[in-house]
Amino acid sequence: MTLGVNIDHIAVLREARKVQDPDPVDALSLARLAGADQITIHLREDRRHIDDNDVRRIIENSQLPINLECSINPDIIETVVKLKPHRATIVPEKREEVTTEGGLDIPTYHEKIDSVVNFLKANDIEVSLFIDPTIEMIRASKILMVDWVELHTGKYANIHSMLYSNLKYNRNSIKELDIQRRELKKMLKNALEQLVIASQEAKNFGLKVAAGHGLNYQNVKDVANIKDIEELNIGQCIIARSIWIGFQKAVSDMIKIVK
Repeated sequence: MTLGVNIDHIAVLREARKVQDPDPVDALSLARLAGADQITIHLREDRRHIDDNDVRRIIENSQLPINLECSINPDIIETVVKLKPHRATIVPEKREEVTTEGGLDIPTYHEKIDSVVNFLKANDIEVSLFIDPTIEMIRASKILMVDWVELHTGKYANIHSMLYSNLKYNRNSIKELDIQRRELKKMLKNALEQLVIASQEAKNFGLKVAAGHGLNYQNVKDVANIKDIEELNIGQCIIARSIWIGFQKAVSDMIKIVK
């Protein structure tokens, strides 16, 4: 199991004051020293955190492979081809969302995605699709002849958070709370099984399998134990933890859980 560290939120902190500090590039050597296998960044259409100059400098200075998340916007794709990351992960994107809310709708946008995939591969860039963990999306990804799929773990992460974070503040009766907890445990088990089945299907089709979104120090272990998933991409919780213990230690702590 390998770990891609998403450093977008370093740029989020920088943009809060519109200054030059902290610089995402400074995280590159620390991530490598901590044992990370990859750097992941998202170049959004509105450039709300990582911008084109960040991408260029990160690619130029990183000794680790760069996984660049991006939409199928033509201007974004032109930038990706120009800057040449190791991998491009195509994600859905809405301007109003705080973070990516779900996987690609491949059937609806098949032709556009197919065109982008072919363009990226013609420029020697490895391609991944960020998808919901369903058999339908796995099979649609295989038809597009991509190298990787990244399974969206948001549903699993949200249920885990509801079960282990929010219920302790619930003021319902003990009986009602117990019923709610049992139902959430069942939902969590089903969400994890979806990831297992989807990763098996992808592996059977010859696709490499990554996973990410909402994973943190509390919920990552069960996903890391899914044998057909070979890479996790995790960011926000690592950056948040680094405030208290430092970035290199935060990355190292996650690697110990994952590996």
